[in-house]
Amino acid sequence: MSNNSQPKQSLGILTLTALGIVYGDIGTSPLYAFREAFAHGMEPTEANILATLSALFWAITLIISIKYIWLVLRFDNKGEGGVLALQALAQRHSRRPFPKLTQTILILGMVAAALFYGDAILTPAISVLSAVEGISVATPQFEEWILPIALGILIGLFLIQRYGTAKVGKLFGPITLVWFVTLAALGIISILQTPAVLKALNPLYALQFTLDHPLAAFTLLSAIFLALTGGEALYADMGHFGAKPIRLAWYGLVCPSLVLNYFGQGALILREPSAVSNPFYLLAPDSFLIALVILATMATVIASQATISGAYSLTFQAIRLGYLPRMRIQHTSDTAQGQIYIPSINWIMLLGVIWLVLELGSSSNLAAAYGIAVSGTMVITSVLVLIVAIARSNQRLRHVIIPLVLVCLGFELVFFAANMTKFVHGGWIPLVTGILIFILLSTWKTGSELLGEQRRKINMTLRKFVNEVLPTTPRIPGTAIYLSSSAGLVPSRLFYNLKHYKVLHEQLIFLHVNNEEIPYVAGEERLQVLGLASGLYTIAIRFGFREEPDLSKALQQAALYQLNIPSDASFFIARTSVVSCEGILPYWRCRLFAWMMRQSESAATYFRIAPNQVVELGTQVSL
Repeated sequence: MSNNSQPKQSLGILTLTALGIVYGDIGTSPLYAFREAFAHGMEPTEANILATLSALFWAITLIISIKYIWLVLRFDNKGEGGVLALQALAQRHSRRPFPKLTQTILILGMVAAALFYGDAILTPAISVLSAVEGISVATPQFEEWILPIALGILIGLFLIQRYGTAKVGKLFGPITLVWFVTLAALGIISILQTPAVLKALNPLYALQFTLDHPLAAFTLLSAIFLALTGGEALYADMGHFGAKPIRLAWYGLVCPSLVLNYFGQGALILREPSAVSNPFYLLAPDSFLIALVILATMATVIASQATISGAYSLTFQAIRLGYLPRMRIQHTSDTAQGQIYIPSINWIMLLGVIWLVLELGSSSNLAAAYGIAVSGTMVITSVLVLIVAIARSNQRLRHVIIPLVLVCLGFELVFFAANMTKFVHGGWIPLVTGILIFILLSTWKTGSELLGEQRRKINMTLRKFVNEVLPTTPRIPGTAIYLSSSAGLVPSRLFYNLKHYKVLHEQLIFLHVNNEEIPYVAGEERLQVLGLASGLYTIAIRFGFREEPDLSKALQQAALYQLNIPSDASFFIARTSVVSCEGILPYWRCRLFAWMMRQSESAATYFRIAPNQVVELGTQVSL
């Protein structure tokens, strides 16, 4: 729901709520990020520990604190964030100065969305498994129960999605607050015992290590990057809270807590190099270990929930922007518009997460697969921000923003290259997942555009219909509403009716839905009604890509235009099917598009039209 339509909440409440939703992913990275730097052969010497901490601190500072928190949050699409919102913003701003970039921007948005899904199945698996692994530190005899417990938690998490997360969500903020305070406290206690670790704040330690061991430093970057995962969530969840609460939470609590905990882990390994096996849990005193495992598990469930909800939101946006077919969407809250549940996405993600946990078996193995998708998405975000910054000639701080984005982009490309070294160790999983999803997104987008072109070729123009057909056709009482895929053209399903029944309704309405590149459309801008002739009207209804399209509700505004739409009006809707592939699309893509069309939710259900008002007509096409 847009911020404008929500009741005003205090900055403190918004900041606390943002903690649980926005920072769940990046907030659980201390469970495994620092450990992974030493998991592949690097010795836990003082020089290596200080170099790792130095690189980690400055990576967080540059990519998260400066790029995302200070810079990217400025690039909102009418208050909304996320890569698809940014892609729509980039298309809108570049269309006039850089028209040739439109197709490139479209592809970048689809690639980033596809990579997000690849990352979305990894986050719950690695987060929950890394938390539950603390059991083996507390009670080694229970080590064989780690996988069953982790799977039980993950399965339970996906099973409860259909009930909605509104009530559970109220607990997220306070639990995450306790989590970050605990991270900071554990870090401070360890740092006080070994304050020499603070020398790592000096970037020269990371620089010297890079000069002395360039290959090791390149490999190290893929582990350092684990501390940055979740950065995209800061931007994606912007529409729920606004930039100010997200910034306040980061600078005021999250960033200091993460840095203190990482430095605390480094201080522990300086004192006891053997603690490198699991420095996070070994920070805690024995008496607090079980409580810490429980708290960490709760925090990782919250992080997983944020990712799952993010997958629902991204899918919803993708459907609205025309990248995916209509899917069955359940609304789990009567008051919060953003509370949705998409069964097909839920079960696909659950199967993917179960397979990952069983196949890879530990958070270390999962960490090897983690990073490629996230770093790829970060690169695309930087490119899109750069396009918008250049296209906006009046962009404030333009002379600062463009060089800064270029610097961040350079580092992110190095991170992406470093993560690609994980390809054979599991990194192929999110990459292959992303490729498959990109094929689905691009096939649906291309197929839909070709379908639209075919319809435009065979459909009659409104002018010809008004001049030639309307005056000569008998009329019967009643109101017929025809959904039209193109404004200015007569829907083909009207001609099917005319062919069989030889009459038209007394009142005809051609209804066209415009999916806008902005997240929300103001109520007074929702409808545009135009009366043509002899009881014929055209209505254009505008929906933003974050809105739930409800035609029955939107049409109530027609009364403001002195247009009466009776409650028994009939909606005529087409159900299209591909009957043959004739080479317009490659055969395999044509068959894939045909399969996706068969899975598509009916327009009546998607647009929330009462079933007793719907007349569905079948149409067949060849591609």
